[in-house]
Amino acid sequence: MGCSGEQGSDCVSDESPLHSVTVSNFSIGKYEVTQAQWKLIMGSNPSDFKGDNLPIEMVSWTDVQEFISRLNAATGKQYRLPTEAEWEYAARGGNKSQSYKYSGSHNLNNVGWFDDNSSSQTHPVGTKLANELGIHDMSGNVWEWCSDWYGTYPSSGLRDPMGASVGSSRVIRSGSWFNIASYCRVSARSYYTPDSRYSSLGFRLALPL
Repeated sequence: MGCSGEQGSDCVSDESPLHSVTVSNFSIGKYEVTQAQWKLIMGSNPSDFKGDNLPIEMVSWTDVQEFISRLNAATGKQYRLPTEAEWEYAARGGNKSQSYKYSGSHNLNNVGWFDDNSSSQTHPVGTKLANELGIHDMSGNVWEWCSDWYGTYPSSGLRDPMGASVGSSRVIRSGSWFNIASYCRVSARSYYTPDSRYSSLGFRLALPL
């Protein structure tokens, strides 16, 4: 996890140190949560770019917790946001990883929507190639909320890390339609306060196994 060799000179300081992480079995969404899915549970659609198969955006971390609470009540399951470690494991292709710079390719045009190809808008989920695990859009389209508080990386390996114990901002991953390629790398990190809402910010779900 962190700044590994295929990231080249694009790494920034908060991607270090490179460290080993073990994650327990989990499932993660093949796609970002769509506007149709959000509307089904919440009855409304706050997105700037409207379309049932577009990723939901303009939702805060706190909004997402309400969505998850309602979804779990309706389904009897235990959906949640992925941890940052789970997110990066999935983006890198898990145990099928081919050590790509972006999620599924060294060429971002193949797998992601970013400022060079997005026409300044989101795009329907799954319209770019999947990564090694069959997961789409983990580089670009919209940033994705993770469960963790944003903080510095540890120097030693961990099992199922949960991020910083306290903080003021939550981790976001993936980069978006708005960003240059370096923000869409599998090791790139950023953060927003939990009440932030942007047209470049959505999420996908995880489920423990």
